[in-house]
Amino acid sequence: MSDDRPRGDRRETPLERDDRNFVELLQELRVIQTGVQILFAFLLTLAFTQRFHELDAVQRGTYVTTLLLAVVASVLFTAPAALHRALFRRGVKRLLVEVSSRLAAAGLVVLSLTLTGAVLLVADVVLGRAAGITVGACVLAFCAVMWALLPLGIRRFRTGGRTAGRPPGPSAGGR
Repeated sequence: MSDDRPRGDRRETPLERDDRNFVELLQELRVIQTGVQILFAFLLTLAFTQRFHELDAVQRGTYVTTLLLAVVASVLFTAPAALHRALFRRGVKRLLVEVSSRLAAAGLVVLSLTLTGAVLLVADVVLGRAAGITVGACVLAFCAVMWALLPLGIRRFRTGGRTAGRPPGPSAGGR
């Protein structure tokens, strides 16, 4: 099949598919980025509250770590737009889509840690250390289930237990 020939049910060329995939990825990132920005703003304001000086060393460490994770998540989620701007009209759309998708996936991992840290800090202050750790662990587990295990389960269900795009065989069955 030539690169210009439509593929799949959509009857789109590979370039059209790459354009659509990038637009869909950017839309997903717009939704996520708003939440990350709100969380980051919340974290920034905490250091200026009256009770902040009452935090113990573990809580301050959790705060700083969570703040830095929010920065990393924000950078990972905005990197695809920056890459697009830097690589505009360079003929690398397929590579841009692949790299951007990986950046978004890494951003979700970091965001799950950021959410965990934020909930851990608040629950630690409000309920105590043991409860904070427990609630934080539950948040991390929930993110793992919703963002990793659920999509993996759906993908395996849709492909009959095979990894998408791979024919059934001994190497695909153990994944």
